[in-house]
Amino acid sequence: MSLRIYNTLSRALEPFSPLEPGHVRMYVCGMTVYDLCHLGHARAMVAFDVVQRWLRASGLRVTYVRNITDIDDKIIRRALENGETLRALTDRMVHALHEDADALGIDRPSYEPRATDYVPQMLALIERLERKGLAYRAAGGDVNFSVRKFAGYGKLSGKSLDELRAGERVAVADGKDDPLDFVLWKSAKADEPAEAKWESAYGVGRPGWHIECSAMSREMLGESFDIHGGGADLQFPHHENEIAQSEGATGKPLARYWMHNGFVRVDNEKMSKSLGNFFTIREILSRYDAETVRFFIIRAHYRSPLNYSDAHLDDARAALKRLYTALQAVPPETMARIDWLNVHAARFKVAMDEDFGTPEAVAVLFELASEVNRTCSARLAGLLKSLGGCLGLLQAEPQVFLKAGSAADEVAVQALIAERAAAKAARNFAEADRIRKVLLEQGVVLKDSPTGTTWEAVA
Repeated sequence: MSLRIYNTLSRALEPFSPLEPGHVRMYVCGMTVYDLCHLGHARAMVAFDVVQRWLRASGLRVTYVRNITDIDDKIIRRALENGETLRALTDRMVHALHEDADALGIDRPSYEPRATDYVPQMLALIERLERKGLAYRAAGGDVNFSVRKFAGYGKLSGKSLDELRAGERVAVADGKDDPLDFVLWKSAKADEPAEAKWESAYGVGRPGWHIECSAMSREMLGESFDIHGGGADLQFPHHENEIAQSEGATGKPLARYWMHNGFVRVDNEKMSKSLGNFFTIREILSRYDAETVRFFIIRAHYRSPLNYSDAHLDDARAALKRLYTALQAVPPETMARIDWLNVHAARFKVAMDEDFGTPEAVAVLFELASEVNRTCSARLAGLLKSLGGCLGLLQAEPQVFLKAGSAADEVAVQALIAERAAAKAARNFAEADRIRKVLLEQGVVLKDSPTGTTWEAVA
């Protein structure tokens, strides 16, 4: 079967075919860099990393753009609180973002545009909307988009203007003709730093949040492209507003397929700072290794809610160890390419081709690991590793992964293993059992085989 993607716009699974044969153009909304990335960001980055990996594994060329918002009210406020420049803050946070993403095995996007580098393109788009009668200048100096003048508004969220209006709390007194209208250009405030201000035909100011992605996606990928992605929280109003701006300006569809990953929950409650259940990627990586965190995210389908708990992470670690244990027992054969006619590979492909079905694909990995354990086939072990690579998994040395998480020192462990071997040779089995127990208390489990004793960290 060919790849099918669930399109939020149509609310249906649709066969995927790129606008340009053999080449996929994908834009994913990135982070607003005023603070460290949290688990919700990790979920989105991993989800779309898997998407681009599978598209490439399917033989397609991918141009993947993930933007950085580096001008925003929160950024200005945080920089002023810290007593640092906006650039110093955003550079520091971008560096931290890259460190976190690299740790999770997330490939860098093809392009990572920063909003502040594309203000002229944003202004050109605003001017185009104004000429078409879709944008207007407010009394206070802002420029707003006139939602009711764009006929297709609400098609992504599936809500009518009247439904959206009923839930809108913005007062008309803020200079908008209609509470649903949104800002394209913000007039500068006197207390804002100079680096947050740009000269324009509308006066000194800065771009609104929504216009950034419309301008950058158009500049990097063209007026129409294949996939637009992001978290479910961006579906409205951000992505709805992107459609209005872009399609209002060009008269062409912005993206053919809209993809949204699900929310993150913590012990069955939505993750939020107000509830005190908010975790940065770094906090989680201080307690769990990065591949376990990635595996935990991938085991759930990207559109499903992701429920975070220590128990789920512990279970993910134990499950991933079973896969690595198979690779440790049977060193994998190096594979030049995956044989998609193999029954396991074919089932893996069917799973991934059905809207990137990672839960089913992971189930295939476990079935394949069982076959590796049963047959001791280096070829199947190589296939297991190669299929895992399509998800960004199983690429570490098994021994290294299996020993990770233990506080024990390699040299000290090997010395105790040697002492235990000597005790067994002397038939002092009580001493050998005592050494095994000492190591277990240190988080080390021993595995005896005809070729010797190996060890790994317990979950």
